[in-house]
Amino acid sequence: MKKIFLSLAVISSLSVNAFSDEISELREAIKLLTEKVNSLEKKQSQAPTTQSDVKVLTDKVNKLEKKQKRTQKTLAKVKAHDAYDNVKFGIDLRSSVDRLDYKNNDTGEKASNHSLLTSRLYLTMKSSPTKDLIFNGKLAVYSIWGSELYVTDAPLKEWSASSKPSDTVLRVKEAYFVYSSALGEQPISFSIGRRPSTNGFLSNYRENEENPGSPLAHITNMEVDAMMTKFNWDRFLEGAYSKFVFGRAHSGEMENVYGTGSSYGYSTPYAYTEGDDDPVDFAMVLGDAYNNGQHQLMYEWAHIFNTKGHNIADNTNAKAAGVADLYALSYKMEGVGNEISDFLDDTILFASIAGTTYNADSGYTLLGSEDGGSETGYSYWLGAVFPDMFTEDGKIGLEFNHGSQYWTPMTWAEDTASGSKISVRGDAYEAYWNFNLFGVKYLPSQIRYTYVQHDYTPNINCAGWIASEKADITSQDVRVSVSYRY
Repeated sequence: MKKIFLSLAVISSLSVNAFSDEISELREAIKLLTEKVNSLEKKQSQAPTTQSDVKVLTDKVNKLEKKQKRTQKTLAKVKAHDAYDNVKFGIDLRSSVDRLDYKNNDTGEKASNHSLLTSRLYLTMKSSPTKDLIFNGKLAVYSIWGSELYVTDAPLKEWSASSKPSDTVLRVKEAYFVYSSALGEQPISFSIGRRPSTNGFLSNYRENEENPGSPLAHITNMEVDAMMTKFNWDRFLEGAYSKFVFGRAHSGEMENVYGTGSSYGYSTPYAYTEGDDDPVDFAMVLGDAYNNGQHQLMYEWAHIFNTKGHNIADNTNAKAAGVADLYALSYKMEGVGNEISDFLDDTILFASIAGTTYNADSGYTLLGSEDGGSETGYSYWLGAVFPDMFTEDGKIGLEFNHGSQYWTPMTWAEDTASGSKISVRGDAYEAYWNFNLFGVKYLPSQIRYTYVQHDYTPNINCAGWIASEKADITSQDVRVSVSYRY
């Protein structure tokens, strides 16, 4: 498939170049013939016999001009076709070094790594065969220097494998299409595939990325496969829209075509039998309540069906342990006041509040709740990003996160090497400096420090089967990174 894309791109490029060369040659020929015509016209009074020559050359000039016009029209069609019928590729390569320190203040145990070296490569793809249909894709490699070629000691889940540093395997991080149309006066879009669901709203600043992903990072920061329908409400309220999303986070237990058989005495490929775990599905509603360019208010509610928890009867972890609801309201102000100063115009302030509720089914526990019980948690997130005042495009960011004992969002796409600071049950403090190395915009770089105080069981895996209990654990992550983006 890559060879096909490259062949199309090469053919398209050669076609455009060929037509461009032809036009240049025609223009040069017309210029030379015109000069000869002018020269002969001047000599006509002295040498009348050249009149026929002038007519011949004039006819040639007219024919060449007509041919040039036809070629220009053809070239215009080729360029218009080429604008849609190709795949545009991009590169985002980031290399980082992290210094990690952990301490359990209850036991005195410590752990550290003073040079975690990682490289993350994104290969982005975009195409638009028509103005109403687009495709976006992103392939990712996120590796630890000196690691194994393949991770074998612990399986990587497909919704987090390219978001955590591990091996050197190229994985699909995003792959989806969007078709836009209208129902009468109502704009509507439809999309299906692997969603742009990591580094969402507000988290893009600490990730030194200009554009956020689709969901609110406060409660959703993971790779998901889903279908989406979007309704644009901009004609009623500035910048408003809603997205309705349905997807699957975990498949249930099932055998593939190489299975060894089931209780029925024969193989049942990709089907569930009695006693198997059910799939874990989710539904979301999210969007902009208002966005005028300076003030933006976003919302999200997510419902998880058959979420994973603990089976009391056989003392195992299992799916279909209950349901969970996650909700968030996030606000951003881009530019403080109205042209008070350049500093305030380039300052960004944001705040977000969120909550989670896990309801266990009978016979299961979630977050340590009693049989059939429920647990609710909450979180708030504050941040400011402002010019550094000593580089042309540099920004300094300050953030604070707080989470309660049962705060459990879906943030498997780890936002720090030490785990998700957004999902902290306690307090997290962070400062970062985003700048362009050597002043080159294609080399965005960052120095970042994250300090996390876990007051309860660290919410590293967002696991519903783990009880949240009192703790006193701290972690620190100092990161220096440089990227190449083009």
